[in-house]
Amino acid sequence: MDTSARSVDDQQVTAADIARLAGVTRAAVSNWRRRHDDFPAPVAGTKSSPLFALSQVRAWLERQDKGSAESPEVRLWHALRGAYPDSMVRGICEVVEALLRGDREETAALSAARALAAETSPAQVLGALVERLRNSPHRADTETSSTARLVRAVARVAGTEAASVFDPACGIGSLLLAVGAPGAHRTGQEADADAARLARLRAEVESCAPAEVRVGDALRADAWPGHRAELVVCDPPTAGADWGREELLLDTRWELGLPPRAEAELAWLQHAYAHTAPGGRAVVVMSTSAAYRRTGRRIRAEMVRRGLLTDVVALPAGMASAHSQPVHLWVLRRPADASDAASSVRMVDLSGADPDGPLEAAEHQRAEVALVDLLDDRVDLTPARHVVPPAPDHSAEYAAVRAELREVLAALGRALPALGEGGRDLGEGGRDLGASQVRVGELVDNGLAEVVGDALRSTSDRLDSDFLNGFLRSAANTRRSTSASGVFRTEARSARVPQMEVAEQRRYGAAFRSLDEFERQARRLSELAARAARLARDGLTSGALVPEED
Repeated sequence: MDTSARSVDDQQVTAADIARLAGVTRAAVSNWRRRHDDFPAPVAGTKSSPLFALSQVRAWLERQDKGSAESPEVRLWHALRGAYPDSMVRGICEVVEALLRGDREETAALSAARALAAETSPAQVLGALVERLRNSPHRADTETSSTARLVRAVARVAGTEAASVFDPACGIGSLLLAVGAPGAHRTGQEADADAARLARLRAEVESCAPAEVRVGDALRADAWPGHRAELVVCDPPTAGADWGREELLLDTRWELGLPPRAEAELAWLQHAYAHTAPGGRAVVVMSTSAAYRRTGRRIRAEMVRRGLLTDVVALPAGMASAHSQPVHLWVLRRPADASDAASSVRMVDLSGADPDGPLEAAEHQRAEVALVDLLDDRVDLTPARHVVPPAPDHSAEYAAVRAELREVLAALGRALPALGEGGRDLGEGGRDLGASQVRVGELVDNGLAEVVGDALRSTSDRLDSDFLNGFLRSAANTRRSTSASGVFRTEARSARVPQMEVAEQRRYGAAFRSLDEFERQARRLSELAARAARLARDGLTSGALVPEED
């Protein structure tokens, strides 16, 4: 334990932390600071990034009756932030190891972890903390964590059949644990000792099979000389251009050629391939520019010429943890013998896909490209250069979208409910007799309703579910209710709903259902309008469509 760590009550928090604590947006916190003279003053930080005393913030929120009680997960996270300000990764390791082995002095963080584990399990505590770490805005020690989106994409390409898996830049183990067969022999290397420790701990707790992760710079000091695996995965670190080229000029790993000084990615690619067993594959995350940069042309050409590259998958933006640019997945296969080399490269263009979608390539999004067609003076491996989208049938598509637009416009008019003047005050503090309010938490505790994800569901014939969910989205409740990461979803409990007879609840519920349908149709109308305009403009300018006579 860091002896210089502050207590939880003395911890300093950012505006973003306050927003998560209160279950509101960052904008709401900014409004509170402007509108409330008694809002706690910053105790540290800068004008653009102020820090506040957590104890003062909690007291102010309590006085203002804003937000809900902290969940055990939130209390644990804040305790860790206070005890391990320099490395949340180390803090997660120490409290979870203490839960498993019980060999550490009791602290505020450990007490919070025990409380959370008592409700769930040490494995769920670890999973919740790792998820919150990935989503934390304090990214100083989360550069070693691949995003959940990227992990899912790599796992889809790599599969779950390999009996041995190796990751030379494994970070906290996200890729290493997501691929390969259950019980696969997992090995890795990581320059950050705390991240390597967390990777080993996650393997022990999540997969129930140990992973051997060695510490060190994999390029400068390969801790696994001679080691080969059936599957190698790698999301190379992007920080720093100095990867040790001058020290490694004669290294035997450069089978395809000495990587240029500015091409660290090609060094990691060849390092991963050097650890790939015959018949095995390496799946490496690459920048889009690595596919066409002039400095890497010779290595790309050699890789293609020898039939080692089997797939290039272009992923959409929003996959990487260090930036928001799109990335590629390059798949290399080490031939089992001289006749086992690839004769073509499968190009897959998912650059326009939803990063949270299934990432399944349609027929028009992939193409098999002969090696000879890639070996020109550029050796450009960008999938978009080789995947030809199908020519649209402008006439049929335009007619279809016009017809659907008419249907949506009609449905939009029908969905908007008829509402009359109310003259009542149903807001907080409203004096109308029917406007007395009850907390959702009280309804849940008394078995009348339950929280399901971000919604409420009535468990009694005295409450209407649509009525509850309609008022859950009121302006007052929205300030309290935003989704929090992790396994506990308690934000809806702090919301308030007015007390009404069930018949009146159902009238409100019907109106809220109509509003939901109206919003759905409005979103659909916006999508169709954009599509119709695009089709019309493309059709007119290409000659596929012509203006009709009035």
